[in-house]
Amino acid sequence: MQLTGFQQVSLIALRTAVGWHFAYEGFYKLMLPGWSRTGQLMAPWSARNYLLEATGPFATAFHGLARGGAMAQAVDLIVPVALLLIGLSLMLGLLTQAGCAGAMAFLALFYLSQPPFTGMPQPGAEGTYLLVNKNLVELLAVAAVMAFRTGAIAGLDQLRARRDERLDSASALS
Repeated sequence: MQLTGFQQVSLIALRTAVGWHFAYEGFYKLMLPGWSRTGQLMAPWSARNYLLEATGPFATAFHGLARGGAMAQAVDLIVPVALLLIGLSLMLGLLTQAGCAGAMAFLALFYLSQPPFTGMPQPGAEGTYLLVNKNLVELLAVAAVMAFRTGAIAGLDQLRARRDERLDSASALS
C-alpha cells in the first residue's frame, strides 16, 4: 500500500506531536525544582502521589512503588528520563519502533493506574470518562504510528537504513 503525501505528513505530524508531549513531560519533571511565577521555589517532581492515588487492577503494586524508599527514588529518576528519551525518539524518528513500544508501555501503565471504569469524575482528571480516556486515545495513536513504520517515512531511521544498506553492499562486494 502506497501512502499519499498527505497521509505521510499526517502520520509524521502525529508522531512528532506525541513525541513533543512525552519529551516536554520528561523535561519539565527533570527541571523541577524550579521557580513559580510568584518567585517561590517549587518542590521537586515525584511520582509518589500519583502512584498512591492508583485505583486500577495493579493499584497495590503502584502503591508499593510509592512506599519503596530506594525504588521510589529510582522511579522518580527513571520516569522523566524515559519520557524524555521516548519523546526525542519519536520527534527525531530515531529508533522509532522502540520509541513507540516505550510510549505504549508508559501509556498502558498510566491507563491501568487510574482506569476510567466508573464514568464518574476522577480527582485531577480534566474530564469525565468511561472506558476511553486521553491515555487510551494516545496509546492507539502511537499504535498507528508504529503500525505504519513512520521512521521509514521520515526521520533519522532513514539515515540509519541507508547506512546499513551501504554497509551491506560494501560487504557483499568484498
